[in-house]
Amino acid sequence: QVQLVESGGGLVQAGGSLRLSCAASGRTFSSYRMAWFRQASGKEREFVAVINWNGGGTKYADSVKGRFNISRDNAKNTAYLQMNNVKPEDTAIYYCAAAHYTSSWPPKEGNDYLYWGQGTQVTVSS
Repeated sequence: QVQLVESGGGLVQAGGSLRLSCAASGRTFSSYRMAWFRQASGKEREFVAVINWNGGGTKYADSVKGRFNISRDNAKNTAYLQMNNVKPEDTAIYYCAAAHYTSSWPPKEGNDYLYWGQGTQVTVSS
């Protein structure tokens, strides 16, 4: 079992930056690919970014490419999402999720993930 806890959400102005953190506890963090998804009000959950178990590979949704950066620190059992030049359309609840390293690459579907955090709200004002 892996427990995931997100933090770092809040209110930010358009063009600003925010860093989300996802702290993991339980089984070996480095055995999992870590991802961020988001769900805006009234919309379906969507993939944002994923990072491989050793940080050696990343994938991003086209909507955030060049603005967001996913990273991880296996020594701290934490994954991060650095959000730069945010836009009002980035407003959503952001969830981190863990997929076992044996899953297909890149895992972009919710069903690929075994564990989920409770989410953190990000609101971007215009």
